[in-house]
Order: sequence, then structure tokens, then C-alpha cells
Amino acid sequence: MPSAQKNKSHKSRFTCKSSRNNLHKTSGIDVKRNRIGKSECHVGKGAKAARFHHTKMIRAQKRASLSEEKRASNGSGTPPRVIVLFGLTASANVSELKEQLTRLLSPEDANKTTIASPYYKIRATVLEAPHGDLLACMELAKVADLIAFVASASSLSKEVNTCSYIDSFGSLCLSVFKALGLPSTVVLVRDLPLELKKRNDMKKTCMSSLASELPDSKFYPADTTEELHKFMWLFKEYRLTVPFWRSQRPYLMAHEVDLIVNDGSPKLCTLLLSGYLRAHDLSVNQLVHVSGSGDFQISKIDVLQDPNPLKAGREQDLMDSDELHGTQIIHSLLPDLSKQQSLVTENDPKLHVGELIWPTEMEMTEAGECQRRSIISPFENQKQAAESFEGEDNQNSGSDCFHVEDQEVYSDEDTDADTMLEEDEDVTKEMIRDEIRKINDAHAEDEEFPDEVDTPLDVLSKVRFCKYQGLKSLRTSLWKDKIPLPPEYARILSFHNYKATQKYVLEKARDIGQSSGLLEHESKMSVLHFGIKKHKSYQFPIKGKESLIFHVGFWQFAVRPIFSADSINSNQHKMEKFLHEGRFVIASVYAPVSFPPSPLIALKMGNGEVGYPAVAATGSLKSIDPEKIILKKIILTGYPRRVSKLKATVRYMFHDPRDVSHIKPVEIWTKKGVRGNIKESVSTHGTMKCTFNHSVQQHDTV
Repeated sequence: MPSAQKNKSHKSRFTCKSSRNNLHKTSGIDVKRNRIGKSECHVGKGAKAARFHHTKMIRAQKRASLSEEKRASNGSGTPPRVIVLFGLTASANVSELKEQLTRLLSPEDANKTTIASPYYKIRATVLEAPHGDLLACMELAKVADLIAFVASASSLSKEVNTCSYIDSFGSLCLSVFKALGLPSTVVLVRDLPLELKKRNDMKKTCMSSLASELPDSKFYPADTTEELHKFMWLFKEYRLTVPFWRSQRPYLMAHEVDLIVNDGSPKLCTLLLSGYLRAHDLSVNQLVHVSGSGDFQISKIDVLQDPNPLKAGREQDLMDSDELHGTQIIHSLLPDLSKQQSLVTENDPKLHVGELIWPTEMEMTEAGECQRRSIISPFENQKQAAESFEGEDNQNSGSDCFHVEDQEVYSDEDTDADTMLEEDEDVTKEMIRDEIRKINDAHAEDEEFPDEVDTPLDVLSKVRFCKYQGLKSLRTSLWKDKIPLPPEYARILSFHNYKATQKYVLEKARDIGQSSGLLEHESKMSVLHFGIKKHKSYQFPIKGKESLIFHVGFWQFAVRPIFSADSINSNQHKMEKFLHEGRFVIASVYAPVSFPPSPLIALKMGNGEVGYPAVAATGSLKSIDPEKIILKKIILTGYPRRVSKLKATVRYMFHDPRDVSHIKPVEIWTKKGVRGNIKESVSTHGTMKCTFNHSVQQHDTV
């Protein structure tokens, strides 16, 4: 029989070196050198075992840390978890849900707000956010450990917008909560149909509708007792997270509030607050801030027996302790007067003579006399060309940045003074309409023609704009001839490096093992700069120096902010007249010191037809700097009359030849990007002859 077919063997000419040497097939014999090699079954065994044990150790540490965190969050030594129920629509029955939850936690204590449930082994404070009260909802969101958004499935057919389970107020509050920083969140779906298929379909519809607004939230049906029972067991295992700004300082949500009038001083009183301390320990020597009231010293801290224990402990001897409102006092802490922080909010200017140079009364008098001299020119000896004039107006003795007056940030803006109504004058509806019309017109004009102003006809421009300087570049050019600041400005706190100061303050608080209600320096006054953006729901113009209510973390105060552009790598920033929609600007205010991160919610009172304050803007704290220079920029415009190649005659920029001679060193430019210089005045009405680096078109603007 013929032998089997033998195919030609494959040549290994172009294979890799490892294939030619057959290294991947040899286990114990070195083919190339024809000798016995080391067995590969034990190569790297020690390193692999070390990696395995290292991974196992990390996993065990994480498991132990998680178990310890769960025990700490659910233990008797931790404060009760705060659950805030917020209805996304007015039709969501939040009151009934709160009653069901409290009855489920403890039927005996169904009327109490804070309940200890031995069955679920958890303590919780269940609160209802009133629908329609924006301020109350904001304050509850600041202290909530869990926000349970309540959605009503029946609201789908009742709302005008059939694609959403959120009404206008719910959408507004949700945007405010996100600006403050959301804690852990869930969505409880109510009013689902009884039929199983319709129930599942309705739940899926609700989840798909709210997924874009609440992407990190889990959805739970919450109609029956069994569903709420399942939710509470899952909630017990929740790993709750809170915004970082809340974890920097201790805070207390008062469960009981009382006032005691001092006998010796009827105008003074003692405020008694009782509640669970959260986030950190509290020092009796530090200051505390009462939201909406101010900063205060602590006269005494009473450590009370827990009024809502998870497990009933041994009966303590009542003879060895006092009682406060029926609650047993374990021990009291009194402040050390030598270590107690002072309530002084201003600096003594005499103590900072070596650090900061502040003006004297004589310098202020001399500066005022110089400003009244119309013959003095701020452009003398200035050879630097400029694109625009930047600085302050001439009608007030302000500064090149701003100064503090009547606890407000004040800047010179006399060009818009005719649009401001006085608070004490008799205001009629016609006056209000005229004021709104003027503000709307000014807002539209500033958006279309930013920084452009008209040259006055009855006053020389060099007198009207004597405090302005020509700058080649706002970022690189230096502002010269600084006008002295008022002496009162030296009383505010100034940091050489506020970031380094913040780091030092936080490290110091950690070193002493306890933090304060207010960190060091946070009771002092300074100039704070916030990065803000106009809220999408606010339709009215927001003008500079307009009265707003700033909610900064737990702080709230009334301010009149100055708006300015955020210039990178420059200490000179252009003032903005309005807060335009879609733009981030810096809002500078005179306020108590606060260290970042601190979220900001700016409210406007009295605008609109709604019953609650309008959310005007949102943002966060960026820096603290009293020496920041904010410059007002103006643009004077003229129009070419006769054009001949690189030369043109420009009119209507000035109305007096003396202004032309005064402004001659400053560079001019057109909206088409052509630059030039003023040569001379050619008439008695302010017309001037100019030369440019390129040809100028007749319809261009200079």
C-alpha cells in the first residue's frame, strides 16, 4: 500500500525569536544550551502570594472600616438621622407619609419628631418640608442626612406639563438643593394603582421621568405598610453622605428653644438651645453662630442624658444630677475666660501700621482737594496708549477699588443714580413702573453696547472723567495714582494668603481634638468674593449694588454686591453693571469671614408675583481679599466724517477742543479692529483729525 502523504514542514524563518527557541514549550530543559534549567512552576510564587495577602489585607481593612462606620452611624452614641420629606408637587401627601413613618418606627411615640426604634435598631428625626415655603425648605435641606423626594403618580394627569412629576416650586427647590450640595437622596413613589401591571408601568414611567433630575437616587414604592417596612430596613444599612462644607464645623439642630431675660439688664437675654451635636465636638471657649441672628459667646454647655435612648440603660442616681426641663444633666462645661474668643469683629488700625499702609486724615483732605481741581489731569506724564478708560467716576470720593460704608460694599456709579428709588420717599405704582422700565432699558443697552457712555455736553470730559486712566491692557498694565481709601477700611480683616490661613486654622482645630461652631477668624469682617451665576428661573435684571439676601452655608445676611469680571492672573478686574444671564461673574461683598467651600444662594425679596423670595443667583465662595482692585471701564465713541486712506476726521467723541488735547496721548481703535492716534483738533466743536494703521471704512465706529 502506498505510504501516507507527508506534507512539507513549515519553515520558521520569519517567526519570533521565542518561537524559534521554543522557550514557551520547554519546562525544565534548555534546548538551546542542552542543559537542565530551573523549574518555572515556582518562579514568582513568593511575589504572587505577597500580592494575594496584600489584597486580602486591604479587603479586610475596608470591611472592618465599613462595619465600624455602620456601628457608629447606628449606635446610641450618634445623633438621630434626619429624614426630610419633600413633595415634588403640591398634590403629594407628605403629611400622611410622615405619620405612617413615625407610626411604623414606634407606635407609642407617633406624635414625637425624634423617635428611637428598638425594632429597627435606629433613631431618626422625620421632618416635613412645607411645600411653597422656600426658606423653610432651604434650612431643612442644610441639616438633612437624607432627603426623601415624594412623587405622586396621580400628578401625571393633573399637571400642565404631562412629562414631569415636578411642579415649578419643586423644580426651583431642587435646583437650590443641588447648589447647596445634596446629601443622600431617595425617591418615594406614592399613589400607585393597585393592579400589578399598571403599578409596575407607572413606577417605570416615574423613574424614567425623574432619572435626569435625580440620577443617583433609588426609587421605592411607598403606599403600603409593607413597602415602608422594606424601605426602613434598607435605610438602616444606608451609608449616608453629606456635603463637605457641613463636615468642617459642628452644628446643632435645635429641638427646644427658650429665652431667659436677665434681671440686671432687661435688654439682654440668654438663649437656651438643646439638641444633638453633629459633625464635631464643640468647645465652650469658641464662638457659635445662630443662623439669622449673629455670633455669640457660650456661657455654659450642659451635657444632658439622651432623651431618646435606643436601649434603656441603668437607672442613674437623680440625687447626683440636676434637671433641666425634665432632662437629666450629666455634667456642665464652663468657659475659660483667658481662652474664650472675643466678639470683636473689627481690627485696630494701629496694630497693622507695619503691615498695611492706610491713609491718614490729612491725606484724605489733600485727595479731596485734588479731585476738586478740574485742571489736574490723570493723563499727564502718561505715554502709554490705551484701549479704554478704566476707573471710577468723579462724583464721589470713592477709591480705585471700593470701600465699605454702612455695612455695604459701595462703589461709584453716579451715571445710573437716576434709576435708583429712595427707600423713604413716597413710591407710587407709576414710579415703580418707570423704575422697572429704566432698569430694563439700561440692562438691554449694557448687553448690546457694553461700557459705552455718552460724552457730556455741559461739562468738559477731562473734568467729568478725571479719575479715569488709559490702560493698554487691563491684565498687564498697572493702575497708577491710587486714590487713598477711607480710614475705616483699615478695620476689616486682611489675609496675606487666605489659603494658607485656612489650612492653618483647620490643622489647629484638628490638633486640639475639637472644633468650634465658628473657626478662628470667622467672626471678623472682611471683603468676600463669590463666583456667581444668574439663576435660570429669575427673569428680572440684577443690577450692581442691588439689595440681595446671601445664604452662605449656615450664614445669611443682606448685602449690595459689586459685580466684576474674573480676570486670570491679574489683580485688576473690570466692573460689571449687571449680572447677565449665562455669565459667571465675581460678586464682592462686605461680610463675615467664611472659608471655602461655602455654597451661595442669593435671594431677591419683593420681585415677581410669587409668595416666596425669588432665587436670583447661585454660586460659591472663591476668595477673601480687601485689596482687590475693581475698575469701571468706559468707552467713548465717535464717527468718521471724512475718510482718506489712513486718515480720517472723527466727530461727536468730544465737544470741546480742550478735551481733544487732553486725551491726545491715548490710543484709539475702531470696532473693525483698526488702531490709530489723535493728531490734532480741527474745529471748535471737538472734531479731531486721526491717523490709523489701516484704511478706515465710512460706516465704522471709533
